[in-house]
Amino acid sequence: MKEAAGEANLTVIAIILIGVIAAVVTPLITSTMNTTRRRTCCENNGGIWEGSSCNPQDAETCKD
Repeated sequence: MKEAAGEANLTVIAIILIGVIAAVVTPLITSTMNTTRRRTCCENNGGIWEGSSCNPQDAETCKD
């Protein structure tokens, strides 16, 4: 019976760790995807991606 309780505790710890990792990684992935989408839109419309924004003449085309 002690082995079963130990396995249950490890399962709970694993589930909690997976949830914590998912909570940390999700905003990072979302931010990266949004930046990639904006950069692609800028470059597809003839703009130049500089730093974290599109040059002013093409900024109107790629609003969020």
